[in-house]
Amino acid sequence: MLIIQTLLAFIVVIGILVTVHEFGHYWVARHLDVKILRFSIGFGKPLWLRRFGKDQTEFVIAPFPLGGYVKMLGEQKDEEIAPEDLSRAFSRKPLWVRTAIVFAGPLFNFLFAIIAYTIMFMVGVTGMTALVGEVTPQSLAEQAGFRSGQQIIAINEQPAARWDSVMQATLQQLLDNKQELIYTVQDNPGHQHDIVLNLQGFTIDDLAQGQFFKKVGLRPYRSPWPALIGEVMPDHAAEKAGLQYGDKIIALDDKPISDWSSWAEYVNQRPGQDIHAEIERNGQRLKLILIPDNINGKGRMGVYAPYFTIERYNLWNSFTNGIEKTYDMSILTLRLMVKMLTLQVSYEHISGPISIAQFAGQSAQLGLAVFLSFLGLVSVSLGVINLLPIPLLDGGHLFLYSIEWVKGSPVTENTEFFLQRIGLALLLCLMGLAIFNDLERLFN
Repeated sequence: MLIIQTLLAFIVVIGILVTVHEFGHYWVARHLDVKILRFSIGFGKPLWLRRFGKDQTEFVIAPFPLGGYVKMLGEQKDEEIAPEDLSRAFSRKPLWVRTAIVFAGPLFNFLFAIIAYTIMFMVGVTGMTALVGEVTPQSLAEQAGFRSGQQIIAINEQPAARWDSVMQATLQQLLDNKQELIYTVQDNPGHQHDIVLNLQGFTIDDLAQGQFFKKVGLRPYRSPWPALIGEVMPDHAAEKAGLQYGDKIIALDDKPISDWSSWAEYVNQRPGQDIHAEIERNGQRLKLILIPDNINGKGRMGVYAPYFTIERYNLWNSFTNGIEKTYDMSILTLRLMVKMLTLQVSYEHISGPISIAQFAGQSAQLGLAVFLSFLGLVSVSLGVINLLPIPLLDGGHLFLYSIEWVKGSPVTENTEFFLQRIGLALLLCLMGLAIFNDLERLFN
């Protein structure tokens, strides 16, 4: 069942993103009066084919889903074209029209990423709060001033309240070749201070290989989580009883409480009843009487666990955050590619279809927001990759168009054929490397 779910998620992800990309070419070509012969999702002999519209355009679903194409009249220079269709041939169109059609594919991938991220922020992004757990004695983290229970809220003034955002912000700083990072931490609400962490000798590979926390000497809080109080909701039982952020539940009715689940279950079973609680606050033991609110027959104190945080916005703020997220991921993807080309980042991080399938399956199981985040990331990657000036990719065509614009005429057929052979060789090498990395991860 897991394999089937993974394959289905992979087909959905690739199907959506390929359709979006090819629809960009199709939509712009159609609105610029280019005759479209076929719109295909996948390669190979058609599994499904229908003709629509005045041009009887073939819409096709093919068995190999790792791509697709839009076939336009006049793309091949030796193609025979009926006299009445000459004005609608792609090759007969002005340079700006051909450029717009080619650029539309990657553009639609970026637009789709904005939509995916917008919906993600509206649904709500849930992640582990960046709470520091164990700090290794004499480690770099302890020497810098990290202590268990602190919450990281920013890195170099860039907000980072979840562990995933902490890692992303750290990655961006390392890409900027910054060695001293300022981590803003919070011990209690309103009490913040900065910790300077020297990351000299750290590399991007340390983050990608999961060695960052080990080398720094700290660990995130891990389950089972202590019964620490996070946000206290106004006018609820916790506030009325005097509970505060950072309080640790030690015992309830003289029964020791070891973790958050035990505390939540105990309260859940006692709506409206007095509970004699022993808590720890700033190193001191206190006793409080808790009276859980009765919510549909269940006891509720009105507190949040500090271990998870939800980032959620209204439509407009979600949209602006979606644009910002798409831009940040595009720049991050491009910069990582440059680092790989300059051998500053290991080629082992290149992923292929097997890894994409695995991540698609995992993200689909983790909820809508995670799946949308993955869709946005892959869509951005597809857009960036397709803009690279490699023949056979959209960026390769745009590169040739730029030459045509400069010299006033297209490159010769021999030159274009030669560049396409180079592009094909590069793409085959890249795909081979990606599949090799996928198999190595799979078997290791």
